[in-house]
Amino acid sequence: MTILHPETTAAPLTATSPARAPQDVRSRIERAKHAFSTRTVGAHLRRAREVELITGEHVPQPGEVLLARVTKVGHHKRLESPVSRRQILFPGDEIVVAYGSRYAADQFLAMVPADLGPAHLAAAGGLASRVLEQHSGVGSPTEIEPIGVIRDEHGPLTLARTAPHQVLRSITARTDRPAHHVPVIAVLGTSMNSGKSTVLAHLAHGLAAAGLRVAAGKATGTGAGNDYNLFLDAGAHRVLDFTDFGYSSTFQVDVEEVRDLFLSMADELAGGAARPDVVLLEIADGVYQGETARLLADPEVGAVVDRVVFAAGDALGAVGGVAALAELGRTPSVVSGVVTSSPLATAEARRALDVPVAGTFDLTEAEVARGLVEDLLEERLDDAS
Repeated sequence: MTILHPETTAAPLTATSPARAPQDVRSRIERAKHAFSTRTVGAHLRRAREVELITGEHVPQPGEVLLARVTKVGHHKRLESPVSRRQILFPGDEIVVAYGSRYAADQFLAMVPADLGPAHLAAAGGLASRVLEQHSGVGSPTEIEPIGVIRDEHGPLTLARTAPHQVLRSITARTDRPAHHVPVIAVLGTSMNSGKSTVLAHLAHGLAAAGLRVAAGKATGTGAGNDYNLFLDAGAHRVLDFTDFGYSSTFQVDVEEVRDLFLSMADELAGGAARPDVVLLEIADGVYQGETARLLADPEVGAVVDRVVFAAGDALGAVGGVAALAELGRTPSVVSGVVTSSPLATAEARRALDVPVAGTFDLTEAEVARGLVEDLLEERLDDAS
């Protein structure tokens, strides 16, 4: 492992400056384009006494923050900023991103590399990884060259160290959990792009229109700001996702740790002075994806989740998904999602299912949304009295 000190750090060559003088590492990082997943890093670095770059034979770890250079722009042509602005990428740009693995059936399978060699920008939210497989319908991944892992006086900088919230690893021993006192609705789907986030947002909007205070979160997936801001725009008074707990991605994270992350987020959203009436939590990707399947089968998660809303891409997916969930004892209360974009597909799903099928946009209606949780709210009132 090699540490580049400010006075020895070499700057990249540019067309207008064939050989610039070495520049201060801290200033170099500040000038770089920062990603959404690293939105808590800037303030931390401004308080740090030392800022250096680790190079050489260092083995990257998930969540470590690095400075990298874009060498070839591919599929991801923009980097989502800490405030979710789409920053256009150019070859030679220096970016601040985080290592992490990605599971995205519609895009990439990517893993954290075992060295600081060339890598890829596997997600626009700022995921440095090495792509192993890709969907035939997407272009080659954007290529990046790690310059070094950022280090402060305490060691390699990780998202976990700068995160505003921490995962409670002993949380399963807790008996009087805040999430037990507020209805928790899990939103999941057949696959990526089945409409999960849109369903959650429309449901949040409908519940807010019904006069309810809604908290929303995204428990698993790959860090990005789209859904985070969508939930806020829909009317959720508070929103969290796994990046707020120090994860660039939840793929390849230990199953018990993902479970504790889910429970910690549910408790954080359900508790506090501004206690919500309902908590909505999205679980990313599909029922058969690793973390999703294990979460659904976990009895501790089952004890917290009061109801499941299922988003499907088509009628057959809706039927198969409901059956798979029923085997886990998690039959959904309603099916929605992309399938309801088509009146014909909606009719097919309704004929094949005993579970109600609701149009995504219908969920924005206060009466429809409140009807999904009315009995749960009454139960909580009875328990409180």
